[in-house]
Amino acid sequence: MPITYSQAGVSIEEGEKTVDSIKDAARRTFSKNVLTGIGSFGAAFRIKGYKQPVLISSADGIGTKLKVAILAGKHDTVGECLVNHCVNDIMVQGADPLFFLDYFAMGELDSEIAGSVIRGIARGCERNGCALIGGETAEMPGLYQKGEYDVAGFIVGACEEKGLITGAKIAPGDVLIGLKSDGLHTNGYSLARKLLFEVAKYDVHHVVPELGESVGDALLHVHLSYAPAMRALRKGKLLKGAAHITGGGITDNTPRMLPPGTNAKISTKAWEVPVLFELMREIGKVPEDDWRRTFNLGIGMIVCVPAADAPKALKILAKTGFPGVELGKVVKGKKSEKPKVLYI
Repeated sequence: MPITYSQAGVSIEEGEKTVDSIKDAARRTFSKNVLTGIGSFGAAFRIKGYKQPVLISSADGIGTKLKVAILAGKHDTVGECLVNHCVNDIMVQGADPLFFLDYFAMGELDSEIAGSVIRGIARGCERNGCALIGGETAEMPGLYQKGEYDVAGFIVGACEEKGLITGAKIAPGDVLIGLKSDGLHTNGYSLARKLLFEVAKYDVHHVVPELGESVGDALLHVHLSYAPAMRALRKGKLLKGAAHITGGGITDNTPRMLPPGTNAKISTKAWEVPVLFELMREIGKVPEDDWRRTFNLGIGMIVCVPAADAPKALKILAKTGFPGVELGKVVKGKKSEKPKVLYI
């Protein structure tokens, strides 16, 4: 008997159905700088409007948040989470997003699930002003369990060379302002799933009174994009540095924007940690240091501004819909040591 590709576990028809289902959503993200359409071997994008452009790129995934989406049967938000995560990563360095490419892989391709995820990616691109100009949809039988999938993204942004934000001018006395998160965003899900599903024995649909929603819904809140806030601070020439609070929490991410010879002094009483994080800490008796290095604890972005401009920065942030919280200050440290966070 002849053996076909389909008998090996790959459906070309399902792949074509997936691509067709997302073409319109992708085209809505296009600008006049997109020179090729979906389906080209390579995507072409015109760099225009910059005198001395610096391209800034980032690649990322959203980890085991996907496991929660699969358990809950809710696939329409994880794509937007992916885009927002990548946008935040390049905006801390002063870039505006230009274009985005995605990678979606599944053991047995389901065009409905794949289409839902990729349309979420397109929605995230549209809201952030970047074009979804290409990607890869892979069907790989034997590599993923039935119903499981993975998704990753690659973003390219640009800024003028003189507008590149490196944190080099941050100095003792500068103020650190936190922008609130909406849940775990895209980090800490391996610990969260262990605590909530294995230790507490919650079902993904279980409604926890303290949360006011199901466990699944609480864990699937969309990773926020801080693009409006970052653009506003840049426009006001207030932004000296920024740290996207992802894996490693405030403890490990804040020092990434600090120059040698400085530390960040942050008050743990400056903001109220959301109930979800406190609940997980209680369930697993999680040590404080591990807790702070795993989760964002309610702060998704930290920006550094001059002390004299802190009140102005807070007013600007409030107008963008991202009210800031003054967390602490930059203090002097030892140049022989790596910058660190000092909690008070």
